[in-house]
Amino acid sequence: MNQIADLLKNNSYPGRGIIVGKSKDGNYAVTAYFIMGRSENSRNRVFVTDGDGIRTEAFDPSKLSDPSLIIYAPVRVLDDKTVVTNGDQTDTVYDFLKDGKTFEEALRTREFEPDAPNYTPRISAELDVKGNAFSYKMSILKSAMGNGDSCQRFFYEYAQPVAGEGHFIHTYKCDGNPIPSFYGEPELIEINEDIDSFTNTLWTNLNEDNKVSLFVRYISLADGKWETRMVNKNQ
Repeated sequence: MNQIADLLKNNSYPGRGIIVGKSKDGNYAVTAYFIMGRSENSRNRVFVTDGDGIRTEAFDPSKLSDPSLIIYAPVRVLDDKTVVTNGDQTDTVYDFLKDGKTFEEALRTREFEPDAPNYTPRISAELDVKGNAFSYKMSILKSAMGNGDSCQRFFYEYAQPVAGEGHFIHTYKCDGNPIPSFYGEPELIEINEDIDSFTNTLWTNLNEDNKVSLFVRYISLADGKWETRMVNKNQ
């Protein structure tokens, strides 16, 4: 079991990250999503509420140079399902689910981002909360060790989440040039039952220079209602 504080504070640039799991008291389905940036364009962003989900937008529109890979809806909700991703594949998954298709079918139509030489992975998650029943899936679409001609798709399914446990997947293993993609299974982490404590742990341990925005949501397994926290470096 990893402590998320240790994973974050010892990594200056995990890039964008998704966490999903069940709170320690067993009462909540938990998800979190954060973005980081090294360029002015990437750092010039905030999270804003968009219906039941969120979207990114430019903090200073006059400094927005290329919106193609940085402006998107990271979180969308469809009935009992919450979709969390690091790009516009959120919309792909949402549309497929709406048509009665699956998370996996949607992501098999997508690849990593076209930002050579990094070929940033697309990371995604789906939470399914029906009453007290909770399950989740995660995925990463990445290049074959930096080979932009080959896309590798990995899917992870957690049908019986364990209280106090979650999984953390991020785009980059660490900083670098080019930046190495995440590899291996999603990292097992501990998740407590307090949304404010968890939010604070995540935000304070993300690299001060590179962190941009954070979203955290706790969904009650008793009634499906949720609490959300958002933190933006740009205020």
